[in-house]
Amino acid sequence: MTDNSRPARPVVLGQNQYGKAENRVVRITRDGGTHHIKDLNVSVALSGDMEEVHYSGSNANVLPTDTTKNTVYAFAKEHGIESAEQFGIHLARHFVTSQESIRTARIRIEEYAWERIAVPDAGSGPAGAGEARHSFVRKGQETRVTQITFDGETWEVVSGLKDLVVLNSTNSEFWGFVKDKYTTLPEAYDRILATQVAARWRFNWSGDEQRTPDWEKSYDQVRKHLLQAFAETYSLSLQQTLYQMGTRIIDNRSEIDEVRFSLPNKHHFLVDLTPFGLENDNEIYYAADRPYGLIEATVLRDGCEPRIPVDLTNL
Repeated sequence: MTDNSRPARPVVLGQNQYGKAENRVVRITRDGGTHHIKDLNVSVALSGDMEEVHYSGSNANVLPTDTTKNTVYAFAKEHGIESAEQFGIHLARHFVTSQESIRTARIRIEEYAWERIAVPDAGSGPAGAGEARHSFVRKGQETRVTQITFDGETWEVVSGLKDLVVLNSTNSEFWGFVKDKYTTLPEAYDRILATQVAARWRFNWSGDEQRTPDWEKSYDQVRKHLLQAFAETYSLSLQQTLYQMGTRIIDNRSEIDEVRFSLPNKHHFLVDLTPFGLENDNEIYYAADRPYGLIEATVLRDGCEPRIPVDLTNL
């Protein structure tokens, strides 16, 4: 007798996952008259014993995606949002330990930062002199991201940022490169170096038996070292700057073993003003948005294996 619940042809189910993507949750913490805000975009992906729902449509092992959405909001109330990483750890642990059919949970979070609005008569309350205690403006510098993966035994936390635009108006050169019959780019001995940083860093924290990093401090410090390295490196190539950024992070943050960067070169070309009888002494540039050079690399602590996906669009 043939089991009609299985495909008759020799086809097998490969990797699969499901969940509720992009759950926007905003948590307001009221400390008297002073308020604090956490603004997250949370995506949940679950995998495990899900063959039957694909083969026969049986939902016996399926936790509805609507339930995962509700869990995000309930956990924001029950656990608060100390950090994006800690919130993701709470969620991943819950899904794997509460559902027998779920073997692995992957939580991806984007965090949108807010800062207090400066006002002249805010007083000197807990929010600080000159800062409104309940009024905020969205920061536009970058988006913080994290991915937490838990399979019931092993944790992996990869955090980072995207859309952080930085620029050095000097202290950058590009010359001595290979030239062939198609090369038209002139050598540059003083140029603008600009990029839009996408970075991911992997923590060496792998479970509760280890001391948990201070996720908030770690992010702030990584961002600081990244920016300082960009500013302080006299750059002969964007690759050199990338390596210095990664090195500064690895050298100063013991909780991180691996950093991966994707750096589009935001080209700035000198405008030819000679048709107008004007000299352009490295003053007027055309900012080109495409095409652009794309520089990508991983920087590792010696002895560590790379685990962050090469294609950052997978995160």
